Amino acid sequence: MKIADKYIIKSFLAPFLTTFLIILFVLVMQILWLRFDQIAGKGIEIGIILKFLAYLSLMMVPQTFPIAILLSSIMTMGKMAETYELAALKASGISLKRIMRPLVLVAIIFSGINFLFLNNIFPKAAFKSKNLLVNMQKKKPALALIAGRFNTEIPGYLIRFDEKYGKEKNELKNVLIYDLTDQKGNVKNITAKTGKITTEEGSKYMTFILHNGYYNEENDKKTNSREKERMPFTKSHFKDYTVNIDISTLDNVDLEEERYKKDFEMLSLSQLQYYIDSLVVPYNDFIESKSKNIYIRANAGKLIAIDSAKTTYLSDTILNNFDSKGKFIVIDNAKEMAKRSLDNVKSYERTFIYKQNILNIFDIEYHKRIAFSVACLVLFFIGAPLGAIIRKGGFGLPMIIAIFIFVIYYFISIMGSNLARGSSISAYVGAWLATVVMLPLGIYLTKKATTEIGLFNIDLFLQPINAFFARFKKNKKIK
Repeated sequence: MKIADKYIIKSFLAPFLTTFLIILFVLVMQILWLRFDQIAGKGIEIGIILKFLAYLSLMMVPQTFPIAILLSSIMTMGKMAETYELAALKASGISLKRIMRPLVLVAIIFSGINFLFLNNIFPKAAFKSKNLLVNMQKKKPALALIAGRFNTEIPGYLIRFDEKYGKEKNELKNVLIYDLTDQKGNVKNITAKTGKITTEEGSKYMTFILHNGYYNEENDKKTNSREKERMPFTKSHFKDYTVNIDISTLDNVDLEEERYKKDFEMLSLSQLQYYIDSLVVPYNDFIESKSKNIYIRANAGKLIAIDSAKTTYLSDTILNNFDSKGKFIVIDNAKEMAKRSLDNVKSYERTFIYKQNILNIFDIEYHKRIAFSVACLVLFFIGAPLGAIIRKGGFGLPMIIAIFIFVIYYFISIMGSNLARGSSISAYVGAWLATVVMLPLGIYLTKKATTEIGLFNIDLFLQPINAFFARFKKNKKIK
């Protein structure tokens, strides 16, 4: 390998490593911030939290690769252009294509590494992190009750409230508690306008102190309506009421328990293909069986059967073959048949959409793993020529441009995935949409850079801004 190639690769790897670690840290912290309410204050050991962060980091590595390659390629080529190193290499007879050749090789290697990561390490990290997160959520759930939804973490209880407030965020507004622990089948539901959670250190009880509400109790055994009317029902109003919930068993959660194994992110490409094949068969059987059902219900076989009667005196317009009363009967029967067929189709619609969405999710994930790996190479062919064109290195302008480009790529990727999940487009098109859309931009920029045709003069854009700040600093010194 020539000295120039070694220098170019070294110039690329140094900013790549830096940007990779920074971006990875930002992405992990973003996920941790979103999950913070679910794991904070539960007495979880620091080792478990660090393990969870390690799994998150491994999951974020494939997403970090394309951003880091894009940013570091802009920084590397921009710095070489800014310091006239590109000009010197071109003056010695080396074209931009030849200068970029070692970086293209590095980008291909990184794309392959990203693919291997997505296929082997990412599924295992997703498996470990999701199981660990679910287990951590079950530990001391009282400290992580969320407003606006039913909290089901405590076995035998459904707890809901509209708002958490107060200095310690332990006061509640509009509380609803369903107690399903009665072995006789009695359901207790308690409503209160306000309440407060108090859990003493080391206590096995979580205490709700409720104010101004109602206590209801009814028998929920499976009986007919007449028997249910005879069942006893209790309803009473209270000003203050205390509910003690035993949470001692919740501290015995096995954080290493692994019960979720079939999430689409937890599977390799071969496993995804296996699940897709296993889902396609029942999906097609479902459609075929329901189609036959509709066909039979609509009496389609009779409608298309050859009539053995003479058709000489029959009109092509069906209704003309009946008198007034017959026409009414035919129209009424047709309306009823159409209504039954429509109701039949609507009853299958939810099941059909669910099965279709599940199949789409696995199919999208399969193609997305490959497309995301190829995206590393596509984004490199956007970043490297763009850096040579703008002729600016460092973290400033290249960072802004890289973020802007990747946001566009990510937005198109999300849009494609959502359209594919809703079956508006195929899973293959949805997964590859962002990569295919960005590919022409990479080809265009590479062509512009190799023919030394700039998109715009960045200095003309930055010069007025620099002059303004220089004048501002000068006036400040005079004062």
